[in-house]
Amino acid sequence: MRVGYLGPEGTFSHEALLAAGLTDIEPVALASVHDVVVAVQDGAVRRGIVPIENALEGAINATLDALAFDAPDVVISGELVLGIHHLLLAAGPVALEELEVVVSHPQPLAQCARTLRQLAPQATPVVASSTAQAVRDVVTQGGPRGAIGTAAAARLYGAHVLAEGLEDEPGNATRFVWLARAEDGAAAAVLQDGAHARTSVVFHGHGDGTPGWLVRCLSEFASRSVNLTKIESRPLRSALGHYLFHVDLEGRAADDAVADAVAALATHCEEVRILGTYAVAGATIRANHGGNDTT
Repeated sequence: MRVGYLGPEGTFSHEALLAAGLTDIEPVALASVHDVVVAVQDGAVRRGIVPIENALEGAINATLDALAFDAPDVVISGELVLGIHHLLLAAGPVALEELEVVVSHPQPLAQCARTLRQLAPQATPVVASSTAQAVRDVVTQGGPRGAIGTAAAARLYGAHVLAEGLEDEPGNATRFVWLARAEDGAAAAVLQDGAHARTSVVFHGHGDGTPGWLVRCLSEFASRSVNLTKIESRPLRSALGHYLFHVDLEGRAADDAVADAVAALATHCEEVRILGTYAVAGATIRANHGGNDTT
């Protein structure tokens, strides 16, 4: 089974895929989160794994937007939570005060911003397509350049570890979701009896510009004692000032209260779409980082 992830090897998405312990899969490295979602939509891969939420920086907008706007046939079929630990890497030994730039994906740059200002305030942050690509480029180019990446990337590309634990807060973690096409029964979510379930829903309506519209939408859940665990708004892209909303809720889409709430929500909206019902992740998965391994 082909499984898409944000590549190249050594990204946190790659670590999440490996940590899941799946067998008989063919990992397919893709250039962006958007590419992973679209590859599932187009059938180029059967499943995908993408980050959707980080403990420090919140929602991964690229995932939310791709699911909402570019993948009408893709559903979330599961999730896992990966502990995130950032390393500062370079081609070889270099003093922190000599670093001129630090390269990484925008999310790690944001998650490590305070620590990076303390360690190397003179270094200019530079955005890369992924953490692994940043590490690979820094090792290839050499000089007073650093990259924020994983220990796996350090091992894969022969980077030198300048500092560990760059994340600004302990307990940093990212929630990843598994994606599949809605009709792919073999890749669909499997919920055991009694499993703690989560359902993700996206909705929008032109009433979003009127007083109380969002309250009326959300009250359909509250009045039925359906607990919402997250709500995010994203620009609708059709006109300035109109928004699309992503919500996560406790329960299964087939539960009476959830089904009734979603049906009632549709009376306020132009579009309501269930992105999936899946089991809530258990314990946070820790990747094997291997300490100061610079080989």
